[in-house]
Amino acid sequence: MAEATWEKPQHIALSTSKVSSGRWKFLIGGLLILAAVTYLIISSTTAGARYFITVKELVNDQQYVGKTIRISGAVIGDTIQYDAKNLIIDFSIANIPADYSDLSKALYESVNDPNSIRVPVHITGQVKPDLLKHEAQAILTGSLDKNGVFQATELLLKCPTRFQDANPGQAIVQPGA
Repeated sequence: MAEATWEKPQHIALSTSKVSSGRWKFLIGGLLILAAVTYLIISSTTAGARYFITVKELVNDQQYVGKTIRISGAVIGDTIQYDAKNLIIDFSIANIPADYSDLSKALYESVNDPNSIRVPVHITGQVKPDLLKHEAQAILTGSLDKNGVFQATELLLKCPTRFQDANPGQAIVQPGA
């Protein structure tokens, strides 16, 4: 009886290993992309978990020196200096406690407390905003330099005395009505 053996042709065996190799490359590439996306989501979530830090935290922790951060404080009106020619704003902010129930009261107490922690702020290249007034809440982005001056790159202001909460139960009276 004749013996018959069957062998896989060489060209078929090579193409199967190429397909298998391509699948592994695709799988590894997909896993690397998934890991990178997961890392970016987790790192951005933890970095943005806090909107800003207080002046007290900034002054008491040396890890913030030279790092870009966002802080919040109450503007001390007597310290505001503006150079309109060179667009330079200098002022100081006082610490606002992290927990408060009434923002306007917290701003008033922070600014008028001689023992409150304060930080000088320096901003260049910005026109003085109208809301930069005594007892306004300043939210600043920038970094604390080695001399203890906060070099701000962005300034946002809230002035609670300028805006009043609407009372939904109260009707608005129109003039002449």
